[in-house]
Amino acid sequence: MRTIVYTAEIDDRFGAGKVSSRIGLSSPARLFNQHTSLKDEINNEHQREPIHCVLVDESQFLTREQVYALSDVVDELDIPVLCYGLRTDFRGELFTGSQYLLAWSDKLVELKTICFCGRKASMVLRLDQEGRPYNEGEQVVIGGNERYVSVCRKHYKEALTEGSLATIQNRVRG
Repeated sequence: MRTIVYTAEIDDRFGAGKVSSRIGLSSPARLFNQHTSLKDEINNEHQREPIHCVLVDESQFLTREQVYALSDVVDELDIPVLCYGLRTDFRGELFTGSQYLLAWSDKLVELKTICFCGRKASMVLRLDQEGRPYNEGEQVVIGGNERYVSVCRKHYKEALTEGSLATIQNRVRG
């Protein structure tokens, strides 16, 4: 089956034009930014040689128009589109791409992450250089596990109030 893979141009942590998993699997990917005409690109490729599936990684960075265009790919070209990304940012706010994917998707599947306490992690803390959480600043700052930590809502609130994730982790772990 022929699949086209896309990833956000701004996230080049693992190399530009590459999607990588935490377990080491990777795939070449086309890059998208806010100006990329996804429907046109996919349609042109599909005319050249049939496409069986489109996979979009870092889909939180899609624009409203791009999400709509991807729905056209599904509805008009009959090509399944799978989007993977974050729902909310470090402030607990929806990303634009996520907002419209949640509103317009045919099917939603949540991949669950677990907080250090064992509860479902539904929030993301952004940490400064000293490991202190904060919730102000630009929505997008690319970083990995050293910069972001997934936690439950309770520990998100506590970490921001107390200004220390480590203190809370130590208290919970006993």
